[in-house]
Amino acid sequence: MFGLQTVRSLFAMSLNDSVTALPVEASAAPVLSRQAREIEGIYAAPNLHWVGDGFRVAGYFSVIPDAARKLDPFLLLDYHPEYVYSPTAQRRGVGVHPHRGFETVTLAFQGSVAHHDSAGGGGVIGPGDVQWMTAASGILHKEYHEEKFSRDGGAFQMAQLWVNLPRAHKLSPPRYQPLSAEQMGVAELPNGSGYVRVVAGEYLNARGPARTFSPIGLFDAHVNAGGRAEFSFPERDTAAVLVMQGEVTINASSAKAGDFVLFRRQGELITIEAKSDAQLLVLNGEPINEPIVQYGPFVMNTPAEIRQAMVDFANGKFGHLED
Repeated sequence: MFGLQTVRSLFAMSLNDSVTALPVEASAAPVLSRQAREIEGIYAAPNLHWVGDGFRVAGYFSVIPDAARKLDPFLLLDYHPEYVYSPTAQRRGVGVHPHRGFETVTLAFQGSVAHHDSAGGGGVIGPGDVQWMTAASGILHKEYHEEKFSRDGGAFQMAQLWVNLPRAHKLSPPRYQPLSAEQMGVAELPNGSGYVRVVAGEYLNARGPARTFSPIGLFDAHVNAGGRAEFSFPERDTAAVLVMQGEVTINASSAKAGDFVLFRRQGELITIEAKSDAQLLVLNGEPINEPIVQYGPFVMNTPAEIRQAMVDFANGKFGHLED
């Protein structure tokens, strides 16, 4: 959805223009002292751009130097801040396009989106729901504002992550996980500080419903003004926080709505203190530490595998899906 401008532009660049990242060295074993994680950088929201005619997003990873290495296993984060769409009879969204070698994770906070793919997956997500689509060996899909939402209009807020797959699973069969708000694990923060919804991973004994191919945590944290939340991840893991609402202090550094906080792989503890009611997307993941070669919506390990993806797509091996 959010990471693809148009299918036509997909093959506009040569393979020499693809993004390649070499594996990073394995980090040391987790530090048991729970030292505070060091912040790599706090990045303000980049300029918004339209994807299709239904998604007005900020692409955060595009402004982070060496993002493929620093954010492994995450490949992309497109955030659609709250925006009010007027009622329309026209279908807004993104038409049929391919993916191979990774997963797309779409989180709905306001509004609703309909999804269909060539493997038979599909459905509608609304506030609190998540779509977790594993493209793996290859899939076609499309995403649009849900029909009733389009007719009525209203506030829309979503985020989409692209999550890399390990080499061993890049050509696995596609799958689709429709995760409803009711399925999410929910952990209450101490001292009435708020709550954390768990999409993937575990927090304070609450587990998320998402099935992942590598260790990943994905958390929707709601921290009340004056409240506090702590997250502790192995220091070998990638960790980051997107501030979606409010003003907070994160490990003694100030951040506001729209800021993306990236941490170094040093230390474990992330402490969030809310100056006002805040909502944050917290993510962590164990780096895959494999070569990345990306060409538009294909993410593989070698240029030869990218060329094969292009051939397979052209020969219809990703299936068929009506626009």
